[in-house]
Amino acid sequence: MMTEPEENRIKHSIMVMSGKGGVGKTTVAVNLGLGLALRGKKVGILDADITGPNVPKMLKIEDEVLTGEDDRTIRPVEIPVGADGELRVVSMAFVIGKESPVVWRGPLKTQMLKQFIEKVAWGDLDYMLIDLPPGTGDEPLSIAQLLRPDGTVVVTTPQDLALLDARRAIDMSRSLGVPVLGIVENMSGFSCPRCGGAIDLFKVGGGERAAEELQVPFLGKIEIDPAICESGDSGRPFILSVQSKNSEPFDGMARRIMVHYESGDRDSWPKDRLS
Repeated sequence: MMTEPEENRIKHSIMVMSGKGGVGKTTVAVNLGLGLALRGKKVGILDADITGPNVPKMLKIEDEVLTGEDDRTIRPVEIPVGADGELRVVSMAFVIGKESPVVWRGPLKTQMLKQFIEKVAWGDLDYMLIDLPPGTGDEPLSIAQLLRPDGTVVVTTPQDLALLDARRAIDMSRSLGVPVLGIVENMSGFSCPRCGGAIDLFKVGGGERAAEELQVPFLGKIEIDPAICESGDSGRPFILSVQSKNSEPFDGMARRIMVHYESGDRDSWPKDRLS
């Protein structure tokens, strides 16, 4: 197992997984990380999607580069959040540039993840979120073995195919001995901007039913909202908006995770969705 730099003291590390692509996993990881930072926490985001790193784009830090005091130490990109919070980010996009492709096989990706864990001076972190690529391949397996995370958040959409893949992600997490913190149902319905009526574009409630069947918590659902897409493209994460009800689920997830880890009684983690 790869050891971290001595100055790294990471209290909790959480994998953000999805069984398939396009379900909004990075959106959840970035907004959840900011939700924790807005509550005064020091948060790291490790963009473990080596071939498709999108975290810098969503935070509008694409032009940043990783720096270091010597060949053995890499400094993450740091972003102050609120009065006391802080976000520290490491991504392959800082190494190769925002448009260059990474055409690597599994062993090279694993080696890069080792460097991100071994050489990055994360410092003191309350939480580290690992934004994984979709699926159950090299990256989640490597992270589970190298970092030994203590939780997994699984992101899905309500469709049956997405839920099938989400179940695979949950089974993988369990097989690796990483507790599943819960399921997030993204793209869950749509509110008509004119009448406010609910429209079920991609079904609704599949994630909640899957959580009940698999006996894992349901962390919440996020409606389809064009503003979420716009915020990701503009680099201003959605949770920073105060103009939409859809920023509330992200804050609720952050609050729930903090209660889980900091209450001293992890067995009290409720199975129902936070209201």
